[in-house]
Amino acid sequence: MSELDEHALLKKRIDQVLDEFVSAEAQALADVDASLAPVAEQLRAATEHGKRFRAVFCYWGWLGTGQPDSEALVRAAAAVELVHAAAVVHDDLIDRSRTRHGRPTAHIALRQALTDRARPKAGARALAMLTGNLLMALAGQLFTTCGLPAAYLNRARPLWAVLARELVAGECLEILGTGGEPDPEASVKIIRYKTAKYTVEHPLHMGGLLAGAPPRLLEAYSGYGLPLGEAFQLRDDLLGLFGDPVRTGKDPADDLSGNRPTALMAHTLRSAAPGERRELHRLLGQGQLSGKQVERVREIARRTGAVARVEDMITARLREAHEALADADLPAQAHHALSGLATFATARHH
Repeated sequence: MSELDEHALLKKRIDQVLDEFVSAEAQALADVDASLAPVAEQLRAATEHGKRFRAVFCYWGWLGTGQPDSEALVRAAAAVELVHAAAVVHDDLIDRSRTRHGRPTAHIALRQALTDRARPKAGARALAMLTGNLLMALAGQLFTTCGLPAAYLNRARPLWAVLARELVAGECLEILGTGGEPDPEASVKIIRYKTAKYTVEHPLHMGGLLAGAPPRLLEAYSGYGLPLGEAFQLRDDLLGLFGDPVRTGKDPADDLSGNRPTALMAHTLRSAAPGERRELHRLLGQGQLSGKQVERVREIARRTGAVARVEDMITARLREAHEALADADLPAQAHHALSGLATFATARHH
């Protein structure tokens, strides 16, 4: 079986766990009252798509200790995807994003349930917030009922508080930094806490802790996971502006309209000529940017060397992750899988 086939098979197992679990929980919610059906549908919609990187890293964090494949572990790993689903719903709400995977985001889709009410937009945003809250709660439910022994679960339980705290810290840092002076270092700190840690490092630790990994292996997971998580998000930032929206499922104007403090924009603003900087300040934060205006931002980002600089940041972090992996004491299968995942996560086109 090829590496891609193996990854596809694991993803299919994770998808099945999520589909069965979320469908049951969505039905239980809809059974409370028929009017809750649109909210229940957003639970399903929020978990239907995804590369399942977080669950996959948790799985290999477990196998990296020498533990065998386990259906209970796959269920525990799938719980991390529910954290991601919750974060996405909340992130889209905060950023006022209209599309995700080419479909309306939760707070946009839920307006249909309130068309005959006063202030349907505000009501839909409130429903989306509660949808995200429920997804986060369901993550804990799936994790604690995954089927692993209680002693195993107790080893990883404290990490949930760390994961939630650092995820919220990153989101808060982004909100506090939006519209401020460009700061590449602050932008990297935001992605480290908002995305990198809960995408790679924490899932690896989750799998490792469940299996009783020694401190040295957890340190190796951090040495690999943190730079890789940052590289993953830096690639996401580039794809947000330069990617094909048909493949990314996102509007290329999203980060610009939200004036988000990405490393790409921080480097662009730092290196732009005075006239270009004034032009960028006029465009960033605008609600409706035209295709021509988006292309102008792309031109400035390329001309200033910001795109090349971010690519260099990705390359350096990928190299750091591979070096940490080379020094880790891992079974050959886990080493091979994590090496492939590092390349897959940073060389993607969507």
